[in-house]
Amino acid sequence: MIRRFGDTPQKDQHYQVRPGAYALLPRDGKLLITCQYDPHPDLQLPGGGIDPGESPIPALHREVYEETGWRISTPRKLGVFRRFAYMPEYDLWAEKLCHIYVARPLRRIGPPAEEGHEALWIDPQIAAHRLGNAGDRHFAAQLAARM
Repeated sequence: MIRRFGDTPQKDQHYQVRPGAYALLPRDGKLLITCQYDPHPDLQLPGGGIDPGESPIPALHREVYEETGWRISTPRKLGVFRRFAYMPEYDLWAEKLCHIYVARPLRRIGPPAEEGHEALWIDPQIAAHRLGNAGDRHFAAQLAARM
């Protein structure tokens, strides 16, 4: 069974399954995260939706680059969780299946390619309390405990 974080799904609401790949990116005692500013500032693990026909690892590389401007290497899967959410940018009620990886940030290519994002380096303990969803916080706390 896949662990659920966040809101309980509404009984009368249809949810579309939306798989995604997200990364914990530790380096030199810090964690690379993204802040998405629209519609309000939200600290997140870099990552996002896996496109139809796309595999999780290529999606992870693409999404991390789009949201941080960094290239990564050696992703290793840590786990998966699900959460139910409304995604206003898609006008979609989604059951998000969040595949969580840990990877090594290799090098910064440039600013985030996706508008409205800023790459930030943050202490993993702080990330474990300030990331915008409970599933991200859970995996950040596990990583912080090992660092």
